[in-house]
Amino acid sequence: MKIIVPVKRTPDTAAEKVIGDDRTVDRDAGESVLCPVNEFSIEEAVRLKESQDAEVTVLLVGPESAQSTVRKALSYGLDGGLQVTDDAIAGSDALGTARVIAKALESREWDLVIFGNQSTDARTCLVPAAVAELLGVPSLTYARHLEVEGDTVTVHREHEEGWDVVEAQLPAIVSVVEAINEPRYPSFKGIMAAKSKPLDVVSLADLGVSADEVGAGNAAATMYEFEPRPPKEAGTVVEDDGSGAAAAQLADWMVDKKFA
Repeated sequence: MKIIVPVKRTPDTAAEKVIGDDRTVDRDAGESVLCPVNEFSIEEAVRLKESQDAEVTVLLVGPESAQSTVRKALSYGLDGGLQVTDDAIAGSDALGTARVIAKALESREWDLVIFGNQSTDARTCLVPAAVAELLGVPSLTYARHLEVEGDTVTVHREHEEGWDVVEAQLPAIVSVVEAINEPRYPSFKGIMAAKSKPLDVVSLADLGVSADEVGAGNAAATMYEFEPRPPKEAGTVVEDDGSGAAAAQLADWMVDKKFA
């Protein structure tokens, strides 16, 4: 079985985000990391690799500097990487990104694609289903449990009231939620091995994607303005002097804020 795991380089969630003059996130203004949600999709792929002798490839769409993110993903035990790098991709929306990923998948043989259900910088949750639609294959989203037996993939699909059991025939695309597993840490051996694992770097032209299908200028959504998050307001301090007045003040505050 051949598995592909798309991953993304995202700004560190703990760092302050900076919006550039082009009204997109300035990814060079702070540290960028392997999207934390991708650790769950990678772990699920590694488990299938161990149980079914699968071959796993990591796929990343991003600038040349994101190669370190591909190597980080490979350190978990994946077999090789595919990176799509092209200046025209910058600023792409979810659909533009999906177009590039779909074309990259068309260039490879695969049975199963495992996404994280969202990225920590955009959180649209749209790309996995959009890729499946473009390729005309089944899309199994919000998976909290994943099994593959023969040509059938089965997931427990998470929703507000519990989960549904959904099946589809391979090839298929699955997106997983954080509840699906507990990601492992890369071993020192894995980190060293990742440096020499095969990595193919391709451009939009290599995939047959036109520059007028992607990029900020061709995005369906447009940001017109932005402003920094307002500072937190000082809270209300209630001091108890033993008279009971503090309790009454607290009760009045809760009623005023509609907590009671």
